[in-house]
Amino acid sequence: MAFSQIAHSIKNRKVAKDVFITPTALALKCINQHNYNTTENLTWFDGCKNSGSFYNQYPVKDDSKGYSEILEGIDFFDTPANSYDIGATNPPFSILNDWISHSCKVFRKEFGLLMGVHNLTAKRIETCNKAGFYLKDMDFFKVYSWFGMSCYVVFSNEIDKNIVGFNRKVWRGVEL
Repeated sequence: MAFSQIAHSIKNRKVAKDVFITPTALALKCINQHNYNTTENLTWFDGCKNSGSFYNQYPVKDDSKGYSEILEGIDFFDTPANSYDIGATNPPFSILNDWISHSCKVFRKEFGLLMGVHNLTAKRIETCNKAGFYLKDMDFFKVYSWFGMSCYVVFSNEIDKNIVGFNRKVWRGVEL
């Protein structure tokens, strides 16, 4: 089956298959991309705790409030604005646009998302930019049995420019 056929079958399926457990070592690698200062009293939040791949490795955590997990009846979208300093998680890709928009409200400093490379789009970067968050860091890797390549991206409001450029113009064929 061609890549485009696989992508369309995933995009158009009726039931989302959003639960993909992040390997623990990969989650720690992602957390370390935030370059946090261990002397700062930063609050961390995992919007998709599941098995705790990210949450269990945070440098600081508040066990009563440091995560949400829909499978436990705790919805990320109920998290109030400006609640936490840093977020790092593997979000459900079926609601990624809403997830990114809410992340821009919840986190005071920055947030990182583990996603498929093809899910990082100019429109999603632009959504973050409009909210004052810019692409600070990006790392690519392959996770066995996951579809395609993955990346971990960090958006920060402590910088004022993306590390990559983008253009939302739609280019068409040869112009004469």
